[in-house]
Amino acid sequence: MNIDWAALASVFGVSLVITVALVGLFTLGITGLARQTPGAQGGGGGVLARTGAYACFALCAAAVAYGIYLIVA
Repeated sequence: MNIDWAALASVFGVSLVITVALVGLFTLGITGLARQTPGAQGGGGGVLARTGAYACFALCAAAVAYGIYLIVA
């Protein structure tokens, strides 16, 4: 049995980077939802934070869907 260690290390490195990026993106979404202040004057910051949070969650869902697509296809 011959193991291609360079390919294994490459897959590990890419998986690690993508995992950290995905967790960071999800954390930004959670932070964006937590920054909403009900009853704040103007309300523009809350809408912007909520929109950014939803965009982060949508990117996370797209990355997960793409990963599932790569596994299935």
